[in-house]
Amino acid sequence: MPLRVIPVLDVKDGCAVHAVGGDRAHYRPLTSVLHSDSDPVALARALHVQLRFCEVYLADLDAIAGAGPNLPLYHRLAELGLSAWVDAGVRDVSSLPPLLAAGVPTILVGLETVSGPEALRAIVETVGPEQLVFSLDLRNGTPLTAAQANWCVKEPGAIAEEALAFGVRRFLLLDLARVGLGRGIGTEPLLRHLALAGPDLEITVGGGISSGTELHSLDKAGASAVLVGSALHDGRIGSRELAQFGSEVPRGRPPGTPRSSSI
Repeated sequence: MPLRVIPVLDVKDGCAVHAVGGDRAHYRPLTSVLHSDSDPVALARALHVQLRFCEVYLADLDAIAGAGPNLPLYHRLAELGLSAWVDAGVRDVSSLPPLLAAGVPTILVGLETVSGPEALRAIVETVGPEQLVFSLDLRNGTPLTAAQANWCVKEPGAIAEEALAFGVRRFLLLDLARVGLGRGIGTEPLLRHLALAGPDLEITVGGGISSGTELHSLDKAGASAVLVGSALHDGRIGSRELAQFGSEVPRGRPPGTPRSSSI
């Protein structure tokens, strides 16, 4: 099965924003070649209609910062026919009911916000490994953990192994310091290490993608999917580059079910 490309929408205060370096206080409204303004629903429609995407990764930045999830936006994405991966700042199992009630196909649990390893274990037991993606959030290669989290291990690979022991089978590797800069993801060694853990893992990478050439190299390194934001919105990656890769939810499984890796 080909590498999947999943477009990114970062939304803050109801507006799609250009994420750069993880410095959220300075994110500004997104300028995209796909649409004339930064309305997230209009941009999602453009991604679906113009580039034929059937999945979208939504970073609900207000929810990540502690506000409630933007449920109306999630419903609008579903109405467009998009299967949404939603990062709404899940902290523990108490964060799950509104997302589950809204029918969010894929729930992101970020290292940045989850309350600790036991909270992650409880979330996996509640949601199940098919609907959950654990985002191994880094900043310049260092794990980005919530203030109250008590992880006994500190290295990214060790945290990933602990998550594996809890039953996590879908991972996102994301170095926030590289987001929007077009300098590459910086997590290739971790990708290769994790790809060796088993053929049932789905490993998604993102942050800093700048060209179709990178997509080919990440495919060879064992990635199942790649998140792409800025390079889609400024036109560096378009329909010609995307034609070589998958952009739909894999057939034969519901949204959120892992594919088998070829590694």
